[in-house]
Amino acid sequence: MARTATRTRTTRETDIAVTLNLDGAGVCHVATGIGFLDHMLELFARHSLTDLDVRATGDVNVDYHHTVEDVGLVLGSCLNQALGERRGIRRYGFFQLPMDEALCEVALDLGGRPFLVFASAMKHMQVRDFEVKLLEEFFRALTVEGRMNLHLRQIYGDEAHHVCEAMFKGFARALRMAVESDPRETGIPSSKGKI
Repeated sequence: MARTATRTRTTRETDIAVTLNLDGAGVCHVATGIGFLDHMLELFARHSLTDLDVRATGDVNVDYHHTVEDVGLVLGSCLNQALGERRGIRRYGFFQLPMDEALCEVALDLGGRPFLVFASAMKHMQVRDFEVKLLEEFFRALTVEGRMNLHLRQIYGDEAHHVCEAMFKGFARALRMAVESDPRETGIPSSKGKI
């Protein structure tokens, strides 16, 4: 069964459309109007081997916040839909990813209970005109709509761009592990029998 989803969200602030294929090859078409976010989503698709199409317009003349958060919401909603009952998946994923001087650790659980831990020293840094604090908002929105428990931790790193890359690539690799089919798991990977 295909693990794909297409979702949209239209508000007075943003208009977002996302298509996700969990069993893709890393093919990505992204246009959010925010260059740095596009770059991070391209890295995510390539390293998770998901096919991803993101089309977004937003009030970027005001701020990037609404667009970044709403892309996270719609991507999380696609992930939740594509996973369905979450039958037969590994459920858990983790990865430690180095990017030059930066090292980030990611652990996640697709067990249905949203929770984000975002431990990073990059609270008020910028990459060009992109405030990296917005990535916490992106991952919070993704976590809630994707119904996952996500822990992202910057172990160390000085260059904000490298830290962000390590987070997105690490998240991609951890998610790739968690959504993989487990040949020994025939049901829903929970003692409750439901996620």
